[in-house]
Amino acid sequence: MAFELPNDFRCPISLEIMSDPVIIQSGHTFDRVSIQKWIDSGNRTCPISKLPLSESPSLIPNHALRSLISNFAHVSPEQEDHSHSQSHPSISTLVSRSSSRESRLESLTRLVRLTKRDSSVRRKVTESGAVRAVLDCVDSVDRALQEKSLSLLLNLSLEDDNKVGLVADGVVRRIVAVLRVGSPDCKAVAATLLTSLAVVEVNKATIGSYPDAISALVSLLRHGNDRERKESATALYALCSFPDNRKRVVDCGSVGILVEAADSGMERAVEVLGLLVKCRGGREEMSRVSGFVEVLVNVLRNGSLKGIQYSLFILNCLCCCSREIVEEVKREGVVEICFGLEDNESEKVRRNATNLVHTLLGNPMEA
Repeated sequence: MAFELPNDFRCPISLEIMSDPVIIQSGHTFDRVSIQKWIDSGNRTCPISKLPLSESPSLIPNHALRSLISNFAHVSPEQEDHSHSQSHPSISTLVSRSSSRESRLESLTRLVRLTKRDSSVRRKVTESGAVRAVLDCVDSVDRALQEKSLSLLLNLSLEDDNKVGLVADGVVRRIVAVLRVGSPDCKAVAATLLTSLAVVEVNKATIGSYPDAISALVSLLRHGNDRERKESATALYALCSFPDNRKRVVDCGSVGILVEAADSGMERAVEVLGLLVKCRGGREEMSRVSGFVEVLVNVLRNGSLKGIQYSLFILNCLCCCSREIVEEVKREGVVEICFGLEDNESEKVRRNATNLVHTLLGNPMEA
């Protein structure tokens, strides 16, 4: 080639330009041939982060990077400006270093509107290499630029192929920074973006293991406004569907905060607790929270079907481990409540109610 390709296009293992870039569960990208050889040799850790890999690691194509490499390889420096001029004008303005703050903001605003509904525009933004310019705007101290760029990233994440690519491009670091010091609106969008990214299983592991990601969400749940708290709880729910993240969330002191949120009427908090109760640390923390059983019983009496479903499940898990909690649950009249749910329209509610009655009245509990 007549010019040098960026180092980001090189495989960290072979140091050659990647022809088929793929992402592993640590979030790092490698050329498929190189990482497959690494795995076939019996290695079950990421070559860069040393994080453990599953027994049969998934190799997810990094379409955005592959497109960037392909486009870059066929565009000389002299042709690059002309190439940008042939793309969407808002994209060209966004990536141009000479663009003013006002023109960038206008371009972001227009792209947010277009990418909300148009999948082809979302693909065009990622394939043009504009994501880095958007990430730079997230780093900006300008709140308007930051909020619009976060909204654009949220729209881009609607494409499944983009979810992994955005994480590989370093979006999690930016999100965590915004969760810590951003404006209330930016914090809420950042939490929503994490929820969207966590739809992909590999991202759940990457986000959960990222320093301060979970603690930032828990802090937002404690100190945020209603919108921030709701979005942070939703993000925690998405992350906790990955078992390894549950202990991380518990270790950040989330249980008491979630119980308080559930007591204030946030049923999403009950759903998060329904995932945390599946780990030993979560059950232990819940058993220490004074008044927790009363909170769940209140949900049984006044909550939605989903809230009732999760409350029954949590109570059953706790009662299976503690005779003391069994007696407390009985005193709260839960057996009678469960009998009243036997004809509920929800099959999950009926099943969970039956299981809880069996636990309360059936086999003796272990001490």
